[in-house]
Amino acid sequence: MKAQLVLEDGTIFQGQARGYKKSTSGEVVFATGMVGYDLSLTDPSYRGQILTFTYPLIGNWGVPNERDWESNKIQVQAVIVSELCEKPSHYAQEQTLENWLIKSHIPAIADVDTRALTQKLRQKGVMLGKIIVNNEDIGLQDPNEKNLVAAASVEKVILHRPTLSKKINIALLNCGAKRNIITSLTKRGATVIELPWNYNPFENNIKFDGLVISNGPGDPKMAKESISIIQKALSKKIPTFGICLGNQLLALAAGGDTFKLKFGHRAQNQPTVERGTKRCYITTQNHGYAVDEKKLPDGFKTWFYNANDGTNEGMIHDKLPFMSVQFHPEAMPGPTDTEFLFDKYLNLFK
Repeated sequence: MKAQLVLEDGTIFQGQARGYKKSTSGEVVFATGMVGYDLSLTDPSYRGQILTFTYPLIGNWGVPNERDWESNKIQVQAVIVSELCEKPSHYAQEQTLENWLIKSHIPAIADVDTRALTQKLRQKGVMLGKIIVNNEDIGLQDPNEKNLVAAASVEKVILHRPTLSKKINIALLNCGAKRNIITSLTKRGATVIELPWNYNPFENNIKFDGLVISNGPGDPKMAKESISIIQKALSKKIPTFGICLGNQLLALAAGGDTFKLKFGHRAQNQPTVERGTKRCYITTQNHGYAVDEKKLPDGFKTWFYNANDGTNEGMIHDKLPFMSVQFHPEAMPGPTDTEFLFDKYLNLFK
């Protein structure tokens, strides 16, 4: 079955309809990683986006059990690939990528020149687009006009206990959190109290020692209630650690500003330099917005920056226990170069 990818500037890419056969629209973005498509697809930070994989062969190892995903479902709006593998081979596979897309009602388009598409997005910037199947045309919808954080968060408070507790209680403000953030904290002995994005722990008498602000999708300025909760935590000088979207939300809560990147940083091969050193880490990233370096909050300084474009990749307070990074120290997919940051944060409680 034929399908079309139509960009907002009128550019059309022809391809084959795969996955669930329906028309859809969203923000067309690209990720440059070679592996980890199952983890990327279940990353809530991709909510509302049509994800283009630049690596030409996708689906080669099928789909593993749900326990190995980063959330309980596919989060992307749709998928664009050059070639979709029909006969994967891996000892842990439980289904093919195509079957998973069909069961999840997620459309895809294959046989697309993803190299040409990515070059266009790099030159023009990410843009809205739609996948048209069966000539069923639809309008373009901008997901960033919605509060995507509210859709990606949890609905109730969830308690995660470690095997060996260090008697540290961490409140995780879930703005679309990946599972491995929770795992990275609990395996270090922290009890994690997972909170919905707008659940005020101070008004609900939740007792906790530190606050972690998770990753998530969309424009950080839409999550006003999250920002208000973070401001309260900062006023109480509670040790706070922001991850990905959490970096942006912390900046906004402390009086800084954010802006939208031309085409964002997505995949597990983003070079990140620690300011004041020559140390460059290879990191997993997934964000379309960034903290404005020229408008950092008072008392904060740049901690990391992106080696490709120089944009902010993290900040840390000069005196108070506030820190954040734009990348994913929990990886999944990607290298674990920066996993030590969880230890650095938990060391604040010694």
